[in-house]
Amino acid sequence: MAKAKNILETEKAIEAVKQTFEQQLSKNLNLNKVSAPIAVLEHTGLNDELNGVERPVSFRIKALQNQRAVIVHSLAKWKRLRLKELEINRGQGILTDMKALRPDEDLSSIHSIFVDQWDWEKTISPADRNLTYLKATVVQIYEAIKTTEDSICLSEPDIRPLLPDQITFIHAEELLQRDPLLTPKDREKRICKEYGAVFIIGIGAPLSNGKPHDGRAPDYDDWSSENEEGFTGLNGDILCWHPLLKNAFELSSMGIRVDPGALDRQLELRACQEKAAYPFHQMLLRGALPESIGGGIGQSRMCMQLLQKAHIGEVQSGIWPENERERLCKQGICIL
Repeated sequence: MAKAKNILETEKAIEAVKQTFEQQLSKNLNLNKVSAPIAVLEHTGLNDELNGVERPVSFRIKALQNQRAVIVHSLAKWKRLRLKELEINRGQGILTDMKALRPDEDLSSIHSIFVDQWDWEKTISPADRNLTYLKATVVQIYEAIKTTEDSICLSEPDIRPLLPDQITFIHAEELLQRDPLLTPKDREKRICKEYGAVFIIGIGAPLSNGKPHDGRAPDYDDWSSENEEGFTGLNGDILCWHPLLKNAFELSSMGIRVDPGALDRQLELRACQEKAAYPFHQMLLRGALPESIGGGIGQSRMCMQLLQKAHIGEVQSGIWPENERERLCKQGICIL
């Protein structure tokens, strides 16, 4: 009975986090809530290929002559097309609930096969394609996170605020120069422990050691353009220090999206120029899609961070090995 009560209280807190953050994010970024697909047709170029190795869940549609569709990995490209279709003006954007399945994920305390995130996209002008605009947007998102944390701490007396008042910006190359002998994940751990919340700029492009900080698909974020600070990239990740995991904890990946020049360059850098023939990519290369900035913000990740939970199964209902449930139960961790 106590376990059921604890789970129900957690469910209420989860809903409070999601409602508060969504309202604050929409207000800060001037976003309109829209509906979103769970699947898109294969070979349209709309699905996010993440690091390029994850298998999408696919199926055939009888009513469409058995054309194959795929469960989305994210809505990174679909959102940009939707901006055009809805004729969203500059300075305004869209927000949606994205539900995805990623069967190649290794199950862990922070990963499950079910992914839920806020996917957002905003129309910008060509003059906004710079680091200043990117950083200003990150600050607006972080302010929404802090406002949500403050609200939750008022309603949940056992939770105290832990995030710093401001987020720290650093480029992936600067991280490498600070700690050249550490792995990218260990660099993230050290910088997050030091500052509490950071935005790492330039995810995807090779650094001075010839390796990228982390993978990024070539056809949504612009990670190859030189920015005004002399580094490469107009994108990045928001990470915070998680007190129970004692590690860096990624909440969001985002960035200014590729323009025709950046797309052409990044397809060549990744040796996948054949993608230029996809309908989405053709529209982008013709300049038929609006300039935009966008990203994904993990819903379960946000709940883990702000409710200070040690396992993603505490904030989302998912599929877990029975021995994992038993192990966590012995530790007093209630899996939904």
